[in-house]
Amino acid sequence: MKITGIKTFLMQAGSPPNSKAWAANYDTINSGWRNWLFVKVYTDEGITGVGECSGWPRVIETAVTDLASILVGEDPMHIEKLWQKMQVAIMGHGMTGVVGGGAMTGIDMALWDIKGKALNTPVWNLLGGKLRDSIRIYAHAKTPDMALELKAQGITAVKAGGMADPVEMMEKLRAAVGSDMDLMIDCHGPPWLTTADAIALGRRLEPLDLLFMEDPIPPEQADGYARIRDAVAIPLAAGERAATIWGLRPLIEQGLVDVVQPDTGRAGGITQMKKIAAMAEAHGIMFAPHSGSLGPIAEYAALHLMASIPNALMLERIEIDWPGRNDVITPVPKTVDGHIAVPNTPGLGVDIVESEIAKYPSVRNVGLGGGDYAPGTGGSFVYAQPRFMRSKWLGK
Repeated sequence: MKITGIKTFLMQAGSPPNSKAWAANYDTINSGWRNWLFVKVYTDEGITGVGECSGWPRVIETAVTDLASILVGEDPMHIEKLWQKMQVAIMGHGMTGVVGGGAMTGIDMALWDIKGKALNTPVWNLLGGKLRDSIRIYAHAKTPDMALELKAQGITAVKAGGMADPVEMMEKLRAAVGSDMDLMIDCHGPPWLTTADAIALGRRLEPLDLLFMEDPIPPEQADGYARIRDAVAIPLAAGERAATIWGLRPLIEQGLVDVVQPDTGRAGGITQMKKIAAMAEAHGIMFAPHSGSLGPIAEYAALHLMASIPNALMLERIEIDWPGRNDVITPVPKTVDGHIAVPNTPGLGVDIVESEIAKYPSVRNVGLGGGDYAPGTGGSFVYAQPRFMRSKWLGK
């Protein structure tokens, strides 16, 4: 079998910019910034594979096209060999960046899909078999009403994001759902948040018994993570902004997190995700892939991977997403009692609907955060900002 071509499918995931018709969990300032990039790899035996790239989809599309030139004519069954070939080809452009990582991810994912189809077995079987038949998911909720609605659907864990009155937000959620639901907070790693403030926030949140505190500071500040870990009795989580085993290595080997969260669309593919999970396992770290901005193909890849590893915690999922999410793939995964069943069909068990994707051409792929700036300074849009009104923000 030989690779004969690689095609990309870029789409705007949601409404155009400035539209208010967006997922209920997103601020209107972010409407229309999300792009999804799907990849299809073709072979001379008629077997095709699908994958998904994230990190900066509009830019990554060019990287995928570039990499296709060194892959056409190769045997798609030799996945590790082709991954190494891609890495060597782009290493002059960086070893840990999410553009290169994202491009290799989509292609690698499609290669696993092809191999599973060729051998008539699910990808999880190629990864060592199943430890579990379904994957627990967690959803997003910022208000008690949203959390209670999800709880009524059988979902047992929710995460709230944003830094506008985070203590008050989490206290209200815990009061609403009680002790039989796991809660998490995503601080989004804002560059202006100092380690001291992150520690103060974490201590205020300790009584709420959170499952984890995600990205309390930017992930590049490894020394700050060590200080927070030693000062706050809440498990820490991070990892979505990095790619490959080299990008995630500091978080894992230095024991800076309790939960590692590589992004299924940019970490380097199933090949790298399996290695990252093994590194984490060796350090007693749980594995919970990031999926907050991803499309549905990457979700399928995460299901297969998490079924095959011992340290899988749970999978992030936006339950109230843009309705078009369910139109661009077939079949559509279903959440039942807070879990998604692991697919049992050959390959990844999913395909894209090209005609639906074509209805949503890419418009833009950048956005501005609306809730992570210091009060009164949101219009400045600078990388590092002061934190004003600290007493109010910490809920004192």
